[in-house]
Amino acid sequence: MFEKILTFTRKRHVAGLKCAFTGHRPQNLPFRFDETDGRCLRLKAELRKLIVQMIEQKNVTHFISGMALGIDTYTAEIVLDLKSQFPFITLECAIPCETQAAKWSERYRNRYFAIVERCDKETLLQTHYTPDCMKKRNRYMVEHADFVLAVWDGSPGGTGMTVNYAHSLNKVVWTLNPNTFSINFG
Repeated sequence: MFEKILTFTRKRHVAGLKCAFTGHRPQNLPFRFDETDGRCLRLKAELRKLIVQMIEQKNVTHFISGMALGIDTYTAEIVLDLKSQFPFITLECAIPCETQAAKWSERYRNRYFAIVERCDKETLLQTHYTPDCMKKRNRYMVEHADFVLAVWDGSPGGTGMTVNYAHSLNKVVWTLNPNTFSINFG
């Protein structure tokens, strides 16, 4: 059974293309939860460059984050930081269920809510958790995007399923490998 999607918009986005983010959770990244690790810092710098490239060269003005720990959080924070340089860009938080961050540590919950507070649009896909709510969130993001920026090492899992779904809908997928930092613009 599908629940009604609830949306709260703070700011309308400028007509342009849309990009959804997908990627690994911290435990599946080479540096795990250590954001001071040089590999994490490099990954964030590469993501920032790719997002700026999308804005400047591809007319992407709206970004969608699924708000999970890891890549979703990093990219949301990068977009919010870039608003000072590109005030016309918008961030949408696609939230799978109201309790998404309920079991996270206080530090990560505070980070989550700080992003949601500053985003331009909140989309709550369903009120209660179900085993497929993350998949529904991922499908929503892909269906509402022109581009997908994925941080993916090719391993099976939610990121891989999201990338495959994007390809099945003929979306443009840019993939950044978190181990090698190679980029596939496909």
